[in-house]
Amino acid sequence: MRHLIFLSLLIIFALSCNSSKQSYTLNGTWIPTKQEMGGAELPHSTFKIEVLVLTDSNYVFTAESVDKGIVKYTDNKMDVYGKDGVNSGKHFAAIYKVENNVLTVCYNLAGDKYPDAYETKSNPMYFLSVYKKK
Repeated sequence: MRHLIFLSLLIIFALSCNSSKQSYTLNGTWIPTKQEMGGAELPHSTFKIEVLVLTDSNYVFTAESVDKGIVKYTDNKMDVYGKDGVNSGKHFAAIYKVENNVLTVCYNLAGDKYPDAYETKSNPMYFLSVYKKK
């Protein structure tokens, strides 16, 4: 019986730490290598100065200005909440994946639902960004 209780507590603990583990995987400085919107790839010159820094559930995005906010992770979905900067008060729903130090994020700038795939062709409010970890 004690083994069963211990095992149950261990499983509950592991499940509650899942989003924390994911945020640690994403922690770091990310540089965009590709971006697209509405099915069209954006020229490198439009994002060459951008930097995304993720620290647990916080983000700082630097481009022409600085945006700061909170990111909440669930499975391979993220909810981005702008707190400071041009996106203050906005919510973006996104899906993401990490492979070989490459982070791919497809954002729904309308924030009303998560994208189904990593493509923007069918929806002008979807924004895809591929980042390389610095």
